[in-house]
Amino acid sequence: MGRSDRDGTPLSASGRSGAPESVATADSAPHVLVDGVSKVFRNGTVALAGIDLTVGKGQFVSIVGASGCGKSTLLRIIAGLSPPTSGRLVTPDDPKEMAFVFQEPTLLPWRTVQRNCELLLELDGVPPEERARRAADALELVGLSRARKQYPRQLSGGMKMRLALARVLAVNATLVLLDEPFSAVDEITRETLNTELQNLWLTAGFTGLFVTHNVAEAVFLSQRVIVLSPHPGRLVADVPVDLPLPRTLEDRTTPEFIEIVARVGTELRAVR
Repeated sequence: MGRSDRDGTPLSASGRSGAPESVATADSAPHVLVDGVSKVFRNGTVALAGIDLTVGKGQFVSIVGASGCGKSTLLRIIAGLSPPTSGRLVTPDDPKEMAFVFQEPTLLPWRTVQRNCELLLELDGVPPEERARRAADALELVGLSRARKQYPRQLSGGMKMRLALARVLAVNATLVLLDEPFSAVDEITRETLNTELQNLWLTAGFTGLFVTHNVAEAVFLSQRVIVLSPHPGRLVADVPVDLPLPRTLEDRTTPEFIEIVARVGTELRAVR
């Protein structure tokens, strides 16, 4: 990755009434730049066509669109997991600054919660004492300290996703890419995880790119919601979410929130 031409207890709120200091303004240097990126698979399928997207440092941006529109493909290209067919991509120079949270928590069943949280640090060659400390700190942030000696089979779906997020926090990633991480949990757990993820972002200040099919989830979490057209994926709308932070579940019932959800929904329906 770098410059290229081509994963319990709710977290405490940050207590901030506005955007975090880390959130980028419009003229901040981009953390992610996608310039005319297209993707054509070997069978000739055009997944993405001419995507232009800039994400500032510290921003949280969600990507929505119909199934098969290329949302996950775009995320994988940004992560360096799949090369673009054409276009230019700018991401952090150091691959260790990026972390990917998949739809499944991808935990190793033979390792404890603590040891799963240490995995990426271990692969990076971090000394045992330091990786144990950093993993313990991350588990504390996501409310899993008491479960550190348990195994994945003993965890609920929500706890597994908290562990996946803790693993990202432990490596101090500045760019976190999340591919529908809450799609497999029930709605109540999903709402709780939405609140916890937002608090993690406010606390840690990373740049977030989040793929989801859930428009209300996208609006709740984000400062901007990107709408992609159906196959092939093109960027058709960039909807700002000018709502105070941190947000609560009660905020989902306000006229302002409902209006933005409706606007995103309108953009989605317009390109079917």
